[in-house]
Amino acid sequence: MRDTVLVTGGAGFAGQALLEALAGHGFRLTAWHRPGGSPPSAPGVQWRGVDLLDAAAVRAAVADTRPSMVYHCAGAAHVGHSWQHADATLRVNVLGTHHLLDAIRLARLQPKLLIPSSAMVYAIADAPISEQAPLRPRSPYALSKLAQEMVSRHGLEPGMPPASIARSFNHLGPRQDATFAGSSFARQIASIEAGLTAPVLKVGNLEAERDFTDVRDTVLAYRAMVEQGQPGSTYNVCSGRAIAVGELLDRMLARSTVAIRIERDPARQRPHDQPRLVGDHARIRRELGWEPRIPLDQTLEDLLTYWRTRVRVSV
Repeated sequence: MRDTVLVTGGAGFAGQALLEALAGHGFRLTAWHRPGGSPPSAPGVQWRGVDLLDAAAVRAAVADTRPSMVYHCAGAAHVGHSWQHADATLRVNVLGTHHLLDAIRLARLQPKLLIPSSAMVYAIADAPISEQAPLRPRSPYALSKLAQEMVSRHGLEPGMPPASIARSFNHLGPRQDATFAGSSFARQIASIEAGLTAPVLKVGNLEAERDFTDVRDTVLAYRAMVEQGQPGSTYNVCSGRAIAVGELLDRMLARSTVAIRIERDPARQRPHDQPRLVGDHARIRRELGWEPRIPLDQTLEDLLTYWRTRVRVSV
């Protein structure tokens, strides 16, 4: 009998990459998207519009699907936006997760369950951060992700299956929203190359150092955790290396076909931005054999290609 896999947030950045990674492996795939939206084309995927804040709708959808594996990729994912939308961020990430887990409990299911959390739950550190590092969220987004972890482990009645927690560091790649730095750079470069905007690229903090992993590698880590990992375990998903955002930009500008001037934009600065965030991925490498395979330069090339294609189509 085939496993039924539920991917919440299947129309999102990581969700789409995950559905691609799951396709062709014999799963019965169901994905949720926001009601009223149009899900992307994904052969073999059964789509359903579900509002995570509608408890009754979540219960009905879980009862109909009865998944044996659940990847909970839905939620608010932007650190910067969370400062202006703290209430919405907390509601969808925490209350939405509660509704999903409660629906699983009420349906008396015992699926393998993955909660993608965030490295932003950790305290600031200069050295690579392991899973045992102190936790100290510094933004509404980070607080919501730590609360999401706690809900998945301690918030429901006994009998719930233990959730595996993926503390993902920065991931990027094709289809990422342009509100994130790397994708913003790529879209601006593509627009400038097409002659649609002046040759000025606006940036925020270029000094911050981040640990970047291709989203296609990230979702393979999610699969490894669900299919091979011990339920209830926590794993960092990262490369173990950090580069400055400015270096990321330089690598992208080196691929541009036109000269571009850089301009600082105060509106793109985040309050309380962490100066350095780099992870230790020894545990997931040792226990599950996962490590990132796609070189950063390939990710940047693919990201630029994605936005160049999007810009050409929109002209």
